[in-house]
Amino acid sequence: MFYQLSGVADDSAPLIVLSSGLGGSGYFWQPQLPAIESQYRVLVYDHLGTGRSPAKLPQDYSIAAMANELRDLLQILHISSCHFVGHALGGLVGLLLALHLPKLLQSMVLINSWSSPNPHTRRCFHVRKAILEHCDREIYLQTQALLLYPPDWIVNNVARLEQQETDRAENFPDAENLRLRIEALCAFDVGQQLSDIRVNTLVIANKDDTLIPWQCSEALAHRLPNSKLQLLDYGGHACTITIADQINETLTSFLAETVAEKRLSS
Repeated sequence: MFYQLSGVADDSAPLIVLSSGLGGSGYFWQPQLPAIESQYRVLVYDHLGTGRSPAKLPQDYSIAAMANELRDLLQILHISSCHFVGHALGGLVGLLLALHLPKLLQSMVLINSWSSPNPHTRRCFHVRKAILEHCDREIYLQTQALLLYPPDWIVNNVARLEQQETDRAENFPDAENLRLRIEALCAFDVGQQLSDIRVNTLVIANKDDTLIPWQCSEALAHRLPNSKLQLLDYGGHACTITIADQINETLTSFLAETVAEKRLSS
């Protein structure tokens, strides 16, 4: 898999792993990098079968496979502990790592994520899969924007979105891989195991997220023993882009607090 290590050169500095959502590309985290690279080592990667990590995914592909791929990458890089930040599907990867490899994660941030299937979200992804299979890629990308961003943000960023959609249409992901990733996230369910996850966790949600209802994050925070919920009024599903400064401030504050606690406890 493609990966990129950046940030401070000190190998003893805390490491932050950033895991993207359905698109899988490490480019998603560009708005966050300047805020955290000055204090931490940072690892971004393209999920297998997306972006710069080309592969043909198996028909039984799953979130567990994605978690194992990241585990293997960390082992190759001799990384035995890290702080994890995941957006949407990326958060599902983090939940499995926290469940099965609790010593690996020193803390976890879940942004607009979930633990089990939600009827509204299932419907959204069913529509996205149908558009992927039966419509032009331009229509898929325009629908994606409607699910990711608040209406007023779309109005105020028309030129930016149109250029982005043109670029992405020219470099559209493998449609079969994308379908398999959608099916994997729709099948994911660790709702009954959340109480077993003891990793210190910050759950971030947006009330205006039209793809993942904020109540999914509320349920996560309620059932994860060592977690707290940061509920935001505005930002949509892709809040890391639409309100990047606010998200960055929230992330850096949580990481600073967590790192300080780890140092005191050790």
